[in-house]
Amino acid sequence: MTVSTADQLLPPDFDEAVLAVLRTHPAGIGEYRLIGLLAERFPESLFATPGALRDPLRLFQVHFLLFHALYRLSDRLAECGQQLRIHALSIVLERRRDSGPGLCEPDPLRSYYLDWQQWVTTHREDVERLLSQFRAMPAAISAQARGQALALFELPDPACPKAIKRRYRELVSRHHPDRGGDTATLQEINEALLILQRYYGKA
Repeated sequence: MTVSTADQLLPPDFDEAVLAVLRTHPAGIGEYRLIGLLAERFPESLFATPGALRDPLRLFQVHFLLFHALYRLSDRLAECGQQLRIHALSIVLERRRDSGPGLCEPDPLRSYYLDWQQWVTTHREDVERLLSQFRAMPAAISAQARGQALALFELPDPACPKAIKRRYRELVSRHHPDRGGDTATLQEINEALLILQRYYGKA
């Protein structure tokens, strides 16, 4: 069986397209929103796979491909004094603040996403196991991730579980595709809910 490489899966103008999006979103853009824009820009790419955001394995493959490409791009941007701050809730193009390779702070996920074998060797059962482990983990949430989730929900810190649940329902009602919203925003809301519930607990 022929194994695809990242370069085979990425559109030829991927870097330019991502940079164009990030320059028009100086405060950052969420992963799912970016995937949606890439799907529109490259309708024949993996990012535009029908149902990809609803199938765990396809979602992992799209997510990993995107982050793999973003970390590579961040390293290349170092040559011109820029870098990417990469997080599922906010991907930001910013000025490089130190002399390290690509990222201003040590990023434990960088080596994982730059290892293409992770994409090649991860199968559906692996993704299901990772999801189960994630849901069972204690609340080891970074301040950045928590802050971004709170900002998306427009809630103060600390937030009570009942307020989180109420705000989640309001956001889902507003952004559900059946009511004129879009899947990318709904995915960001769902991810933010997981982060907040892991940190503050469930109502």
